[in-house]
Amino acid sequence: MGERLTELRPFTAEREWEVEGVPVLSARAQVPEPVPAADRTSRRIKRFYQLQCRSFLRYCERCLYPQAAAEYRAALEASRPLPAFRAELGYQVTYNQGGLWSLYTQTRESTGSGPALVTRRGDTWDLAAGYPVPLKDFFPAGTGWKKRLLARAAEEMERRERAGAGRWKQDWRQELRRRFNSQNFYLTEEGLAYFWPMYAIAPASEGIPVFLLPYDAGVTLEREAGCPPVHMGDVLGKRGELP
Repeated sequence: MGERLTELRPFTAEREWEVEGVPVLSARAQVPEPVPAADRTSRRIKRFYQLQCRSFLRYCERCLYPQAAAEYRAALEASRPLPAFRAELGYQVTYNQGGLWSLYTQTRESTGSGPALVTRRGDTWDLAAGYPVPLKDFFPAGTGWKKRLLARAAEEMERRERAGAGRWKQDWRQELRRRFNSQNFYLTEEGLAYFWPMYAIAPASEGIPVFLLPYDAGVTLEREAGCPPVHMGDVLGKRGELP
């Protein structure tokens, strides 16, 4: 595997679920697929995101479809407009150089009532090792990287609030620390982007709050030789499914 993934194509899957012949839920998933998947790392990346695609469609069938079917029957009884649930999975590559490949995948669930639920996860791959890189590896050993990220986010939230460009929950200071997840990050050209889930620290109108730590603020892209890889079970979860 070289310094970058040279070619990707989207792998796309679509499904539709019906009740009494009426579509109530449609789903579309699009994940990255290296072309050709000729080496170990490319094959691993391909399997990883195809698993994410299958997990997403399984979630739609097991969780969203029963909700859509129940809403359909309730709408018939109440003579309301029939529901049209929709779920989407997509991705955005944010960094691809120096042997590091970073992106985020994002799901969007629309039920027709209330704001759509958006969920994001970030992945950064070491193309030479063939495994995702943990967040702590982008900081010098022994530095308080978590404290630095939390302080940077708090300063940015206060700045946005003073400028009228951000609205936060009243208990955002507590939730900022409590809901921090070291897997919620990805690389960009400008620096390391890290984020909190929708609703964690802000109302739905703020979407997914994202913050940026520039590379000149202590982020290192140099990988130490012999760094142990992330165990894939830690990334996929106990049952081999994406969190």
